[in-house]
Amino acid sequence: MALSATRFGDPKSPQVLLLHGGGQTRHAWTHTATVLAKAGYCATIIDARGHGQSQWCPKGDYSATALVSDLRAIIQSLPSSPYIVGASMGGLTAMLALGEEASLNCRGLVLVDVAPKLERNGVRRIIEFMRRHRDGFDSLEQVRDAVAAYNPGRKAPANSQGLRKNLREDVNGRLHWHWDPAFLDHAEIPETDESMFGGARLNRAARHLSMPILLIRGYHSDVLSETGAQELLALVPQAQYRVIEQAGHMVAGDRNSIFTGAVMDFLQSIDPPFQQIRSTERRVKT
Repeated sequence: MALSATRFGDPKSPQVLLLHGGGQTRHAWTHTATVLAKAGYCATIIDARGHGQSQWCPKGDYSATALVSDLRAIIQSLPSSPYIVGASMGGLTAMLALGEEASLNCRGLVLVDVAPKLERNGVRRIIEFMRRHRDGFDSLEQVRDAVAAYNPGRKAPANSQGLRKNLREDVNGRLHWHWDPAFLDHAEIPETDESMFGGARLNRAARHLSMPILLIRGYHSDVLSETGAQELLALVPQAQYRVIEQAGHMVAGDRNSIFTGAVMDFLQSIDPPFQQIRSTERRVKT
């Protein structure tokens, strides 16, 4: 599989991988990656298989096991152990990969609005939204209205052109979300404890996470409840916890600057010697 990525910052700097949620693209992380690069990190944003500009799997395999395999290959290709920031699908993938494979090194993990226990109604609402527009859209305005209907609490962008990076155009000029429709064969509406990411498997993996962890939850999230967050914190005693006010499941998109600040605080708490070096360099340049 060929995966598309964009790198921000010096490749020799501490590595940060940013993994987006299902149905999103790497562009969801552009602001955060830019801030991280300015702070002295090397931030890499990646389109998951079948998403954005990454290759569509010929066999239509978008299982959790396939996503974990991709992440393993990415981590092993890096010059040093990375920090990982994973939202929704990206966070669940990281949880499985790092919890099931002790040989994969990670300096710190940020889980964005995910835990082994998720709220079925919230997950169902996401999947139903993704299925609702399989025939595509006639215009960017229709796309904007669809997003606004799903997330009425978020302010609509003044310019709809910014939505284009999340869309592809077919031969008839219709706009479609930039992911392989076959992805939905794996993203099933959870009616039992088993789904694309099985709850029992996630619980087992979470118990084996040994790196520093930050769990970020959107206060208004209908996907991760306070109960689900507390269950993860019980499984992973070293985890820190941060709730972002006025944010839902799409935490980074709802409150990008606050979210990015929380991530920065966490990274700096893990590696203070590096931060001291960067602070000295900034004072010298000034």
